[in-house]
Amino acid sequence: MRFLIAMLSVLAMLVAGCTSTAGKPDETSIYYYGNRAPSSNAGSGQGGDGSGAGSQAIATARPAAVTAVVPTDGQGPPGVPTVVYFDYDKFDVKAEFQGVIAAHAKFLVANRDRKVLLEGHTDQRGGREYNLALGQKRSESVRRALALQGVQDSQVEAVSLGAEKPASTELSEKGYALNRRVEFRYR
Repeated sequence: MRFLIAMLSVLAMLVAGCTSTAGKPDETSIYYYGNRAPSSNAGSGQGGDGSGAGSQAIATARPAAVTAVVPTDGQGPPGVPTVVYFDYDKFDVKAEFQGVIAAHAKFLVANRDRKVLLEGHTDQRGGREYNLALGQKRSESVRRALALQGVQDSQVEAVSLGAEKPASTELSEKGYALNRRVEFRYR
């Protein structure tokens, strides 16, 4: 019984320590993202996160704002976001991203020689194996949505990176929301 009380006390201290705001970025935090942003986002500034040329600083934590990130290298459909975001612990595609998937499907159906890699990502919460499985479920749900719109299975590869490549390292709901995603990578 004493052991149980001691463990609960330790757990309570850990939880209390996690709720501290010390060291957390404020509302003006900059999130670095590996895709290039369209010229309409030019005011958000350039960032240098070491991921290579073309990194764009995104001065917002709302995933819907980040979905404006579009490829500028001619690899995918022009003007179409390359990221689909998910709710916590979910892998079903939200209605707000159906148009993004439809645009990628239309591009892939029209360009049967093009292939896309769907990278499933998770936030930092959860164990490694769980996050890898959840990331795979997310990428597979996007793959199924593309297949329902006529994209051939040979054009799509779905993989999971789990929490290995976060878009944000901020340990808050804002940061976590940016990490729960599937990215389209054209090859």
